[in-house]
Amino acid sequence: MSWESDTQGVGDRLAPVLRPVRAGNGFEEALEQILQVVRLGLVPGGERLPAERELAERLGISRVTLREVLKVLHDQGLVEARRGRYGGTFVLPRTDAGGEDELRRRIAEVDIEDVLRFREVLEVGAAGLCAAHGLTQEQADRLRVALERTHEAPLADYRRADTLLHLTLAELCGSPSLTAQYAAVRATVNDLLDCIPLLVRNLEHSQRQHTALVEAVLDGDADGAREMMREHCAGTAALLRGFLT
Repeated sequence: MSWESDTQGVGDRLAPVLRPVRAGNGFEEALEQILQVVRLGLVPGGERLPAERELAERLGISRVTLREVLKVLHDQGLVEARRGRYGGTFVLPRTDAGGEDELRRRIAEVDIEDVLRFREVLEVGAAGLCAAHGLTQEQADRLRVALERTHEAPLADYRRADTLLHLTLAELCGSPSLTAQYAAVRATVNDLLDCIPLLVRNLEHSQRQHTALVEAVLDGDADGAREMMREHCAGTAALLRGFLT
């Protein structure tokens, strides 16, 4: 299943991140959310953001405000506008901002231990809530599809599929506040992950953990889901500490 043939559509893919903004900070909160969409890779480079009308409705802002947000993204080199029948606002592929200087800059700006601990608290909590409260058939199917994508994703798309699986769990736990906090911390985790190599053996291990985690959630095994998520987060944390600290 490719991203282009996503049966749920881009809109559902963005559901964990896009939500109506609060009055008073509409521009700032809309910018924050769309930046998260880009940083999380939920719309890959070269693909189109949802139409202005849909984005404005999902965010609860005017199209004038949305265009101001998109202009900022354009000025930052993150998106480009294309005209014509197949036009719209397209996410630009991320340039290679790598190198040791960029790596040092990212590390200097992030308290890695704080990020990893906060991520673990949110992820373990979300997994436990999903298992304890149970999922509807539709929700269970969404979780299964997200897991299937991680198994089918080519190496270049793996982290995007992995991100979507974890975001789906966060969204399904039933706490919009937790979902919003997780989306923010996951964006930071992805920035850190971009600084380390993809290790096939680690990905194979992660896939086994993902499968066990989803099975525990669907079986209503809250303790098992929490323990598997805790173990999964610990594996990622060990890699990041090893490479970055």
